[in-house]
Amino acid sequence: MNILFVLIPLGLALLGLAIWGFIWAVNNDQFEDLDRAAHSILFDDDPIAPESSDKPGDESA
Repeated sequence: MNILFVLIPLGLALLGLAIWGFIWAVNNDQFEDLDRAAHSILFDDDPIAPESSDKPGDESA
């Protein structure tokens, strides 16, 4: 029964922290662009340079 005197305030503190974190995220526009991060993995930012056969030591020709 004495553990309830610890767990109830601890639970309320964690709930308050979660609510504060949610309000902070909304106020700092963390939920504005949810699709950009999901689509960014589909597109390469840097084009891959084509490999040339003019490398020294390439004697296959």
